[in-house]
Amino acid sequence: MFCNQCEQTSKGVACTTRAVCGKSPEVADLQDLLVNMTRGIASVAIEAEKVGVNTVEAAHFVADALFTTLTNVDFDADSIAAKVDQAARLRGALKAAVVAAGGTVPTDTFVDLDPAVTVEEKEAQAHELGSPWDTTRDEDIQSLQQTTLYGLKGIGAYAHHATTLGQEDPEIGSYLFKALASLSDTSLGLNEWVALALECGKVNLRTMEILDAGNTGTYGHPVPTEVPLGHRPNKAILVSGHDLADIAAVLEQTAGKGIDVYTHGEMLPTHAYPELKKHAHFYGHFGTAWQNQHKEFAAFPGAILMTTNCLMPPKDEYAGRLFTSGPVQFAGIPHVSRDDLSSVVAKALEMDGFTDETDNGSVLVGFGRNTVLGVAPQVIDAVKQGAIKHFFLVGGCDGAKPGRNYYTEFVEQAPADTVVLTLACGKFRFFDKQLGDIGGIPRLLDVGQCNDAYSAVQIALALADAFDVGVNELPLSIVLSWYEQKAVAILLSLLYLGITDMRLGPTLPAFITPNVMQVLVDNFGIMPIGESAADDLKAILGDGAVA
Repeated sequence: MFCNQCEQTSKGVACTTRAVCGKSPEVADLQDLLVNMTRGIASVAIEAEKVGVNTVEAAHFVADALFTTLTNVDFDADSIAAKVDQAARLRGALKAAVVAAGGTVPTDTFVDLDPAVTVEEKEAQAHELGSPWDTTRDEDIQSLQQTTLYGLKGIGAYAHHATTLGQEDPEIGSYLFKALASLSDTSLGLNEWVALALECGKVNLRTMEILDAGNTGTYGHPVPTEVPLGHRPNKAILVSGHDLADIAAVLEQTAGKGIDVYTHGEMLPTHAYPELKKHAHFYGHFGTAWQNQHKEFAAFPGAILMTTNCLMPPKDEYAGRLFTSGPVQFAGIPHVSRDDLSSVVAKALEMDGFTDETDNGSVLVGFGRNTVLGVAPQVIDAVKQGAIKHFFLVGGCDGAKPGRNYYTEFVEQAPADTVVLTLACGKFRFFDKQLGDIGGIPRLLDVGQCNDAYSAVQIALALADAFDVGVNELPLSIVLSWYEQKAVAILLSLLYLGITDMRLGPTLPAFITPNVMQVLVDNFGIMPIGESAADDLKAILGDGAVA
């Protein structure tokens, strides 16, 4: 195996024996095989589009397959092997449709690749084929190929969520096809791969836009909401991950059953959606970010449902009451459909749940673009009057490696005349800090999940428009933490928008070569976070600016 797609990769280089995330070499190889199968589908789909053959099913499959290979999603060799076989069947049907429409099916390794029969044989085949990018190219082109591929995985995740809520754009699938097929095109040089990477950012922005439309169109625009961090006596279900449709299904199927529903991790912002918060048994939030689930899941006295990504290999203490849904799978853990959560409900009713009441305070969520732009005149006036001197967007993924206390210190030390916007699970480094307000505007504004990055972008663009300046001229600094491939897609979107002088940490991606990093430094001013949050604040705001 060779896997360097996430921030925790072994020794900051690559996982080559067993992944730090817990996936086995066999699963890693099968995931590479699945990506290679999507390369074949992509090449055929490009020809299909030319002769008018419908490629919607292919686009859905490719997005879901890429999502399957994202970090902390699917650890089950059998389920990934089954998707490889599904890919072969879909590719075969698409080939036949192209020929029937008078088109010509291309010939290359991945168009013609027949998967082996058994899981073990597929593992050997995957190992022989190797990584799903062109390892014969120079290291800088490989770096850009990997960056683009990991961005594609992020797009696949967002597209999966959007499709679930009925939102689609055929251009997303067309780009996935083009980029995957390009991995085999030896005529493409460094400049072409830079363009493909930036186009990945453009397409990801569109994907997040339609996901935002699905979330807000289905469940309403988030509104400011106090979320309890304690618990009350009752049976309980904990929902982690990201999928709004899944938590909606949990709420609907537990109504009137004497079960309280709690969120974990990036499900916290779902409390702010009107169509979800209307459920009286949607009670509170339990725990923090994904990497703490071993301890927090063990302490939760009810059933647990993990949706989409962020699963860790489960511990025995709670494996018997853990369920997965959507693309998430783990061998031996029951996999359920949102259409029938009866086994999750039954497990919750079987358990004691919480037997006491505990008040651990609360946090305020629900500052999506609709809420923030609704008070834009107050915000603009506060800036003009000097009450708000600077905005920070401090967000991204959380993780277990050292160095992430930087983000806590950064927010704690940000001066009292600054506002911090945050999103994604990186917020759990400081989400419960009491920073006060500026003229009634909270200094800490939770924009939502990583899936809500579009909302943060729209806030920045709207403020730039209101002040009649470019985004880079706003008193706004972006300080990002990254962990997995959705963060890569978001970073590419910010680069596509031309946003400069961003700080990235806690470490730089292992797949970015020094030469590619220099391109990012020269063209976008991107830089690693410093050793000291206080020093970075001074660099941004000027000496003496730190409270």
